[in-house]
Amino acid sequence: MIIGVPKEIKNNENRVGLTPAGVSALVKAGHKVFVQSTAGNGSGFSDVEYKKAGASLLKTIQEVYKKAEMIIKVKEPIKQEYNLIKEGQLLFTYFHFASYEPLTKAMIKSRAVCLAYETVEKKDRSLPLLVPMSEVAGRMSVQEGAKYLEKPMGGRGILLGGVPGVRPAKVLVLGGGIVGTQAAKMAGGMGADVTIMDVSLPRLRQLDDILEKNVKTVYSNEYNVREAIKTSDLIVGAVLIPGAKAPSLITRDMLKTMRPGTVMVDVAIDQGGCFETSKATTHEDPIFVVDEVIHYCVANMPGAVPYTSTLALTNATLPYALQLANKGWKKACSENEELLLGLNVVDGKVVYKGVADAFKLKYTNVQEVLK
Repeated sequence: MIIGVPKEIKNNENRVGLTPAGVSALVKAGHKVFVQSTAGNGSGFSDVEYKKAGASLLKTIQEVYKKAEMIIKVKEPIKQEYNLIKEGQLLFTYFHFASYEPLTKAMIKSRAVCLAYETVEKKDRSLPLLVPMSEVAGRMSVQEGAKYLEKPMGGRGILLGGVPGVRPAKVLVLGGGIVGTQAAKMAGGMGADVTIMDVSLPRLRQLDDILEKNVKTVYSNEYNVREAIKTSDLIVGAVLIPGAKAPSLITRDMLKTMRPGTVMVDVAIDQGGCFETSKATTHEDPIFVVDEVIHYCVANMPGAVPYTSTLALTNATLPYALQLANKGWKKACSENEELLLGLNVVDGKVVYKGVADAFKLKYTNVQEVLK
């Protein structure tokens, strides 16, 4: 198979779809890999390293899309890429369709095969291609939240871990999945007073066992959320419904009950955000303020640490990429239920129900496109 790795062109996105090691593995399996020149520079991987790994370099993104049968990248295609995508071309990347209708409609129009990292799912309901970036984003949410709690950044001027004789900051984490667990670990490790909420009692019991003693578990419902936000200094939104839009757990009216300078980090922004007032921001312009509450809603948080993120992502995606390249997408998805669940849009049809429901589009059973 001919595989293309374009340079990411989303604002401040420095990650790249494959490391040189990933290229090497695909080339050794008999595939041709084209990498856009300088695509890996932001992650610390040079063109020389890609050439040594067996890649052929192309100067422009147009050339990469034109030659490739499968595109491997990190973020969803943006408007400038829509017309580069060919009918029948396989795109293997993060899409987060349910949060952005124009992208969904553009991919339907392209008649490409869109296999989304975020909906590849194991039998235990875990999301293996979302996990590495969720781990990075969860840890970063506390790092960024701590920074914006500083007074010069507009925050309350409180040190996350406090000092002897002075209480630490109160951190509220909404969601006990990968992102929430990593956020709670980081905040707890820094000495904050942490509360983590989830709707699953078995998960809360598990978290109670594994997290530090300064991390408390509380069942999530509207009443408990409303009470907790009144005294929280940093709130991390870490709720995910695979392939569907995130629910709004904090509504506009709730902001008025918070203290000025409170920081909210919405890690669910890729799926539309779990705060009603959230809107996607960039690393270039990461925050905005509503009712004296700071909102950090960067849609590609792991892009700020691209070396770590790219290595972690390729570790997870490469085994699936090899299956797709070796067998073709139809055979690979027919034989692997995990990959099958990754199919979202195929040949102009929406084959993932969460995406169809989000925009009231016609849903086609995925089995129909495998015939």
